[in-house]
Amino acid sequence: MFNNIWNDKEYKKLLKELDKYKENNEYIEFTSKIVNTNYKIIGIKTPNLKKIAKEVGKTDINSYLNISKDNTYEEIMLQGLAISYIKDVDTSIKYFNKFIKKIDSWAICDTVCASMKIVKKNKEKFYKEIEKYLKSKEEYIVRVGIILLLDHYIDDDYIDKIFKITDSINREEYYINMAIAWLISVCFIKCKDKTYKYLKNNKLDKFTYNKAIQKMIESYRVEDNDKNILRQMKRV
Repeated sequence: MFNNIWNDKEYKKLLKELDKYKENNEYIEFTSKIVNTNYKIIGIKTPNLKKIAKEVGKTDINSYLNISKDNTYEEIMLQGLAISYIKDVDTSIKYFNKFIKKIDSWAICDTVCASMKIVKKNKEKFYKEIEKYLKSKEEYIVRVGIILLLDHYIDDDYIDKIFKITDSINREEYYINMAIAWLISVCFIKCKDKTYKYLKNNKLDKFTYNKAIQKMIESYRVEDNDKNILRQMKRV
C-alpha cells in the first residue's frame, strides 16, 4: 500500500487513505465526548486505524515518524500504533518515549499501550522506563506506566511490585486513579489470592479503592461468590 521510504507525497497518500474511512458527524461528536482529546477528530474507528497501521508497520518506521504530522487525533494514534511494529527494543523505547509526550487522552494511551507487544518480550528494560513514567508530573505519562503494567506485567514475578507501586502513587488526577483501579481489578482476576490480601491492607484513597472494587464486581470474569465478598469490602 505504501512505499518503504516516506516523503511528502507518500504522506498525502496516507491522508487520502484515512479519508476513506471517515465516519459521519454524529460519530465524530460522540467520539469527541468519549475520548476527551484536544486534537481534531476526523472520525475513524480504531479497527480501521489498526488496519492502516499494519500497512505502515511494513515500511521504514523511522522515515514515517520523521515526516508524520500531529494535526489530528487519528494521526497521533497512528504514530503510536506504528511504533508498536518496531522490533528493536532500544529503538522502540526511544520513539515510544518521544511519543508519550503527545498523549492527551485515555483512548490514545490505552490503545497504544495494549499494542506494544514488544514490552512482554523485554520486561526488564521497559520496567525501568515505567519507573520513570510513574514519577512524571504529566497525568497521561503516569497513566501510560500504569496501563503498561496492566497489559504486560500482571504475573507472579511482578505482582508484588505492582502493589508497591499502587500504594506509592499519591495523585488526584482522575485518569491516573481510574487506571490504578482498573489495574487492581485485573490483578484480582489473574492473581486473586494476593490481590485479596492487598485489598485488606493497602494505602489507596477511598475513591480509587472503591472504584477497584466496583470494577471487580462488574467483571464477568469474577465469580458471584467473590462479588458478594467484595461488596462487603467497600469503604463507606
